[in-house]
Amino acid sequence: MSSPKIRSVSADLQKSAIEELNEVPERIGADIEALRSWIKQQPHLRARDDDQFLLSFLRGCKFSLEKAKSKIDKYYTLRTKYPEFFGAFDADDASIRAVINAGLLLLLPKPVNEDGPRIILVRQGALPADKYTIEHFARASSYLQELLIRDDDYAMIRGIISIIDVENCTPAHVMQMTPSVMKKFSIHAEEAVPFRPKQQHFIHTPSGFETIFNVMRGLMTKKQQERISVHADKLDKFYEKVPLRYLPVEYGGDNGTIAEIISHTNKQLDENREYFKENKNYGTDESLRLGKPIDFDNLFGVEGSFRKLEVD
Repeated sequence: MSSPKIRSVSADLQKSAIEELNEVPERIGADIEALRSWIKQQPHLRARDDDQFLLSFLRGCKFSLEKAKSKIDKYYTLRTKYPEFFGAFDADDASIRAVINAGLLLLLPKPVNEDGPRIILVRQGALPADKYTIEHFARASSYLQELLIRDDDYAMIRGIISIIDVENCTPAHVMQMTPSVMKKFSIHAEEAVPFRPKQQHFIHTPSGFETIFNVMRGLMTKKQQERISVHADKLDKFYEKVPLRYLPVEYGGDNGTIAEIISHTNKQLDENREYFKENKNYGTDESLRLGKPIDFDNLFGVEGSFRKLEVD
């Protein structure tokens, strides 16, 4: 068996992968090949199978082959069924660039403590609600998620910290987050992407936010609920988790300016234009799935739950 074509990581990251993710360096090639072989045996599934991509799913599933199979299946199943939410096919999509250029989604350059979890800052009110839809926001997220899966060892090994700044949120922004939308986000985050969310912080929350948020919380899994912290005016406890210096300059930190981060993200999209076009070649065909096809009409009912996919 040839050596896997994967990036080398620092000694500290490799130590974390071994101790926290059950990674056995000598077995990586065999684990990747086992996952690739399974993909080839699924008539309904067309998935990327390069070494680094598959390694990210294995790491995100702590090297449980069965969990990695399930996540890859759901990753492409949801993308195929709901491309308006999870499709990442055209890096020049004007609606995606508008979300990026407004700074709604920011991947901060330095992880916490320099070698810890990757930080994602969401500035939900950065663009007026009538200038974009929640589908645009979700799709833009999918582009950045795929870049993290492919390129970011800190995100895949150390995990992710999400910060949602709702200071400039209006009722129109809140109304976009319907129960159906929340269900899609929740299921996709928990069941389809190979990330290890460490913390999620809502900051600058207005009076009455928790009342609204408690309704949204009920649509999340227990794990997701446990990761969430809500901060109003006082951010002392937040800074204990995410020191101020790891926020953008505009927030009082030194982790890049918002303009710099936006410019870098646009450059990433430009450089990966062909890569995203290739995504049109991947997906699922439920008519070819072994066993019973998925009943999508009942998958995302407001009161329903995502039934486990049958994975061979």
